Amino acid sequence: MDGSRARFILPIVVMGLLACGEGAPGGGGAPAPAAGDVASRAVRLAQEILIVDTHVDVPYRLMEKMEDISVRTESGDFDYPRAREGGLNAPFMSIYVPAEFQDAGGARAYADRLIDLVEKFASDWPDKFAIARSPADVRRLFAAGIMALPMGMENGAPIEDDLANVAHFHRRGIRYITLTHSKNNQICDSSYEKERKWEGLSPFGREVVREMNRVGIMIDVSHLTDATVWQVIELSTAPVIASHSSCRKFTPGWERNMDDESIRLLAGKGGVIQINFGSAFLDEAANKQSVKLWDDLSRFREENGLSSDDPRVEEFRDAYFRDNPKIYAELSDVVDHIDHVVRLVGVEHVGLGSDFDGVGDSLPAGLKDVSGYPNLIRALLERGYDEQDIRKICGENLLRVWAEVERTAAGAAPA
Repeated sequence: MDGSRARFILPIVVMGLLACGEGAPGGGGAPAPAAGDVASRAVRLAQEILIVDTHVDVPYRLMEKMEDISVRTESGDFDYPRAREGGLNAPFMSIYVPAEFQDAGGARAYADRLIDLVEKFASDWPDKFAIARSPADVRRLFAAGIMALPMGMENGAPIEDDLANVAHFHRRGIRYITLTHSKNNQICDSSYEKERKWEGLSPFGREVVREMNRVGIMIDVSHLTDATVWQVIELSTAPVIASHSSCRKFTPGWERNMDDESIRLLAGKGGVIQINFGSAFLDEAANKQSVKLWDDLSRFREENGLSSDDPRVEEFRDAYFRDNPKIYAELSDVVDHIDHVVRLVGVEHVGLGSDFDGVGDSLPAGLKDVSGYPNLIRALLERGYDEQDIRKICGENLLRVWAEVERTAAGAAPA
């Protein structure tokens, strides 16, 4: 979930898949295969390889409107039938805790409620879903034809001021934690805040990083300021991830995406950046429009003392779009971001973190929901990526990092 911004990131115009670009990694001078051959190969690959997506916001979506995700749902980006069509095997269920809980209290309790909800998926539909607590679980469930549900917690606010809560959430199945979200918290600074409260990690945040290394939780640097990212990578004894970020090269000045220096640092420690599919993450014009809308809307809310769900907020947004035609990204933009990471640091350091159910209707045509992974695989094939590289991008890179985090924890001294 890209914060309260999720409802304001822009919708996408329906467009067809684009042909491959020039100069892509793995590309050669051989004639391109027929479009039908590539499409059928992509569908086959999607069903054969292990696909991991590190950020799917279905738990928060269902807290707002409950639906039976074991069958095809009328709304949202995720349900079991569509995920099966897309070949998705291990969607990380995002335990998203809004920043409002930092002031109001109850962050840990809210996170536990969301975890309870994910556990209920597995208990209600054991033939479809199972909780995954390790890469070994993911591979075992993949072999058994069961969809693995690992969990990542978006926002470290539920740790509150008690370091013991890190181990609590590990026991509950959390396998990555995004250290903060849309506001500075007790751990570190957020890229969305103008104020830099800690200039990176707080003293408590440094303890949190060490404790996450000790218990075996991946550290997620999405949403963090550059200074925080650098401090985390320097301090951590294990590789870190960016669970749902894209490349700042394509959205200059937007700190929510990672710049080249941060990507190099991440890769140098063995980590992986998981590319976000939202338009504001992919395309400069869409990003600028989204940021302006968010700034204007925030000002409107503050001036009128409105909550985010006040009908007048919806009216303001509708009026904005009447006056400002929407700008959309394309599926090829996702591949451009993957290409950039590959050229910068190698194919071993990029993966998929869609933000399905977290970026509203701002998803590219062909990636509108979890049935769309074959379209992305097709685009990768058309760019010249081979099957081995596609396996890495679609899941093996993330599983490698997760396994290394486990090994680091196993070698840590007892607390």
